[in-house]
Amino acid sequence: MRTTEPVSRARELAASGERRLLGITGPPGAGKSTLAARIAEALGPERAVVVPMDGFHLAQAVLERTGRADRKGAPDTFDAAGYVALLRRLREPRQGHTVYAPAFDRSLEEPIAGSIPVPPDVPLVITEGNYLLHDAGEWASVRCLLDEIWYLDPEHELRLERLIARHIAHGKDPAAARAWVTRSDEANARLVARGRHRADSVITSG
Repeated sequence: MRTTEPVSRARELAASGERRLLGITGPPGAGKSTLAARIAEALGPERAVVVPMDGFHLAQAVLERTGRADRKGAPDTFDAAGYVALLRRLREPRQGHTVYAPAFDRSLEEPIAGSIPVPPDVPLVITEGNYLLHDAGEWASVRCLLDEIWYLDPEHELRLERLIARHIAHGKDPAAARAWVTRSDEANARLVARGRHRADSVITSG
């Protein structure tokens, strides 16, 4: 898929006449949320809503209590079963019933419940996150719940610089940001890359 095509393909999905779920995945820093937001803006709120997987991060207090805070972002630091349950609800909208999805507040580094309304008549739900093609545990159910999944695979160094800049913007000093990316984000990136071949399309542009 060329970089000029994602919005056009999203419009086709939204015009299908029934609820469609589009997944955008890839390693940390690939640009998933940026592309999802661009598509949603192009289609407008009556045609598309973005529901990020990151809304299912476990709360920081839970991560600390269970000894997983230093691995935040790994598959077991999310409520995968909750995410799968939400996707099932979104696949079969009930007339007159708005579904409320959680968001992730990067300024707080915490999920916020009930933040994103998804009205039943919105034809396209875009969900983005690292583990849409992960095949272990509850994550294995995600693939069959999405109509299409696109894998973003930008140039490696560009992605790393994006990640480091993101962590600095949210409070880490440059050395700590680079250390976190090298130790944690890149471990997750290698895991995410294992599902690349299962995507419907791979977008390689930066």
